[in-house]
Amino acid sequence: MNIIILLSIIAFVVILLACTYIYFSGSKDASRESKYHKHHKLSRHEKNPVISPLPFRTWEMGGTFNPAAIKDDENKVHLLYRAIGADGLSRIGYASSTDGKSFNYRSTYPVFEPLIGYGMPDPAKVTGPKVYDPGIYTSGGGWGGSEDPRMVRIGDKVYMSYVAFEGWNSVRIALTSIGLDDLKNRRWKWKRPQFLSPVGQVAKNWVIFPEKINGKYAILHSIVPNIGIEYVDNLDNIAQHIDSPRLHGPQPGRKGFWDTRIRGAGPPPVKTDKGWLLLYHAIDEREPSKYKLGAMILDMNDPSKILYRSPQPILAPDAHYENDGKPGIVYASGAVILGDNLMVYYGGGDKHVCIAETPLKTLLDWMVEYGKV
Repeated sequence: MNIIILLSIIAFVVILLACTYIYFSGSKDASRESKYHKHHKLSRHEKNPVISPLPFRTWEMGGTFNPAAIKDDENKVHLLYRAIGADGLSRIGYASSTDGKSFNYRSTYPVFEPLIGYGMPDPAKVTGPKVYDPGIYTSGGGWGGSEDPRMVRIGDKVYMSYVAFEGWNSVRIALTSIGLDDLKNRRWKWKRPQFLSPVGQVAKNWVIFPEKINGKYAILHSIVPNIGIEYVDNLDNIAQHIDSPRLHGPQPGRKGFWDTRIRGAGPPPVKTDKGWLLLYHAIDEREPSKYKLGAMILDMNDPSKILYRSPQPILAPDAHYENDGKPGIVYASGAVILGDNLMVYYGGGDKHVCIAETPLKTLLDWMVEYGKV
C-alpha cells in the first residue's frame, strides 16, 4: 500500500511539474506572439453603409461604390463615387458631409459622364453583352465608363483620375480637373480629360500625390515589384503618356505575409509626420477570394522607398455589406484626416460606400513598431 501511495505521489508531482512547464512555456510563446503579431484594425462606422444603390435611379441602381474623397477648408468632406446604371455603364455621383460621416447631400444625377474616347466605349468594339454583368466584367460588373475615381486637392484645383474602361481591350487612366470653388458649389465644369497611360497597357490603381515633391508633381503608377513614380511639371498638360508595364491581374507580393498577391494602391497618399501613408489592396493566397487593405509608409522626399509596412491587414471583408454584391471586397479609394482620425472611404462588395476610421497616431506608431521593412 505504501508503495502505491508513493508512486501516486511521484506521478502527481511529475504531472504538476509538466503542467507548470507547459503553462510558462505557453505564456512565453503567447508573449512572443503578442510582440510580433499585435494587430491593428480600422473601426467600421456604425451606420455603414452610408451610400447604397437606389432602385428608382436608373443611372446608379447597379452599384454605388469606390469613392474618392477630399476635405475643404471648412472640413467639409466631398465624395465622388462610382455608380453603375441599368445600362451597365459607370458614371460618377457626388455626396457631401459636414462631419465626414453623415452624407446629407447626394446628387440626383451623374456629375461626370464618360466621354467618347475617354471611357464611353464603342459598342461595335466591345466583345460581350452591353449590360451590367459581374460574371463577365469583373471590374465591378460594368462594360464601360468612368470607374474607380481618385481625387486630390492641389491649391484651388481638384484633380480626379479614373479608369476609362472600354472593355478589356482598353483600360486606361484618365485625368480631369475642376475648380475647388466649382466643386463646393456643385458647378460641374470639368476640364476635358487627358490620358496618363498609353494605348495597349492595362492601367488601374494610379494615384497622384497631393503636393509637389522636390518641385514636381508625382504620380504613383505601380507598387510591384517596386514603387513606380513618374514626376511631371504640369498636371494640366501631360507631355507624354507614362509607361508602366505590368502583368495583368494580381502581382507577386510578400511570401509568408497576408499580402502574397498585390492588387494595387488605394487612396492618394496622405502626408504624415512619419512619411507618406499609402493604403493598398492585396490578397492572401490562403484566402484568395478576399480583398484586404494594408498600409505602407513611404519616405517623404523619396517615396519610392518603403520605410514601414503593415504586418497584417488593417481591414478585411468581414461585414455583411462587404459581401453583398461581389463577395469578399473592401476597396478603399478615399482618405482624409479629420481631427486626430484617419477617415477611410471604401467600396463594400462592389455595391456600397462605407467608412472606417482609426486614430492616425495609433496606426503610425503600430506600423513603426511592428512594420519595419
